[in-house]
Amino acid sequence: MDKQKTAIYLNLCTVMGLVGMVWFIWYGIQNRLFVSQDALEAFLGKFGLFAPALFILIQMVQVVIPILPGAIGCLGGVLIFGPVWGFVYNYVGISIGSILAFSLSKYYGKPFVRGIIGQKNYEKYIGWLDKGKGFDRAFAAAIFFPAAPDDLLCYIAGLTKMSLKKFSVIILLGKPGSIFLYSLGLTGIMELLKHLF
Repeated sequence: MDKQKTAIYLNLCTVMGLVGMVWFIWYGIQNRLFVSQDALEAFLGKFGLFAPALFILIQMVQVVIPILPGAIGCLGGVLIFGPVWGFVYNYVGISIGSILAFSLSKYYGKPFVRGIIGQKNYEKYIGWLDKGKGFDRAFAAAIFFPAAPDDLLCYIAGLTKMSLKKFSVIILLGKPGSIFLYSLGLTGIMELLKHLF
């Protein structure tokens, strides 16, 4: 499959993912899945032993094909599986997805990345490549902190001379911090909302 067809295919998957996510949110509201952790657990309980694998796959795909903000997935993991296993499943899925996004970027190059992240984001973040060796340090710092556009930066990193080994080390060591901060912060917000309402 050539690069242009792959970009079109991934963009189509993004649109389908958004449609699927909107449907799932609508379904969740109609069936009151989002009113409590018990409701979400009961829903995922239908998938039995496959529930964690399904969630990891969703987290992996949402990095490669930007379907929803990563924070939503992190919150979902914590609400559904609890703080410990939610963290583990988020970490595994996001790490695999990040390494896959980097590898796709390395293989297909700039036109592919532009097609995936969009021209506007491409122009906004391509300047990071001008940092030269400083890119690696800036990238590592961005991966650690939760507010950075990690998924986009994984694609940009694939356009540098950074090796897969170095990228993987940055992801595997940096991601736990941001996922933990997301999980801790979002869990605190959810607990506060429970007490308010």
